[in-house]
Amino acid sequence: MARPETITSSANPLLREIRRAIARGGPTAEGWCIAETFHLLEEALRSDCEVKTVLAAESVHSVAAGHIKGLSRIKMAVVPDQLLNAVSGTESSQGVIALVRPPSWRLDQLFRGCALVVILDALQDPGNCGTIVRAAEAFGATGTLFLKGSASPYNPKTLRASAGSLFRLPFLHGVDAALARAALRQNRIELYAGVPARDGVRSLAHADLTVRCGLIIGNEAHGVSGDLRSAAFDVAIPTVGVESLNAAVAAGIMLYEARRQRALI
Repeated sequence: MARPETITSSANPLLREIRRAIARGGPTAEGWCIAETFHLLEEALRSDCEVKTVLAAESVHSVAAGHIKGLSRIKMAVVPDQLLNAVSGTESSQGVIALVRPPSWRLDQLFRGCALVVILDALQDPGNCGTIVRAAEAFGATGTLFLKGSASPYNPKTLRASAGSLFRLPFLHGVDAALARAALRQNRIELYAGVPARDGVRSLAHADLTVRCGLIIGNEAHGVSGDLRSAAFDVAIPTVGVESLNAAVAAGIMLYEARRQRALI
């Protein structure tokens, strides 16, 4: 690792670009994701993602340097704590920000083997999206489709909530719903739309999730869109006292049930 650069001005071009990316909820103009926390830095390195630069607060710069020791391709910049805290998108900054290039995925990589694809249909909360991707990796999903209207996987909040899963689990984002339907049909993916529990709706436990299938998680307020729902089987999680669950909680339960069924084969 080369000698660290020292940044002391809030007008520094790199800090300005990071602030813009955080405000936009996306990557930098050059396509670098803003990965805050030591955990995300560790996950990026473990996942063999390209890491361009690590910015570290003065109080933790030796710890950050230890993480990238021997990696000469990674630049490091040391920033006064107060200045880095002002740039950070978190309320309690750990004092480290990494610029990470996430992997680029092809559509066919989401449908490999006995596919289990998660489809985010205009899911707008980045925390929900990231949490679902984390659950998707944990329960053996093969990929995630972020349809148009969904939060960006490159939003720093999505990235943090995924806890590094977005560095490994194949995903595509900004996908048009009609194109997604065509691709899912072409790849023989059976679709299941998560809906509130009502009389006449099939219980999740009675759905066959051992086949090549896709789980559709709808918008927090409006649920699964009509076009996608018309191409899917409605399934509901049996509940007591409440009709519906938070999107990320529901997705986690659906993914667990798919994993449970597949483990019995």
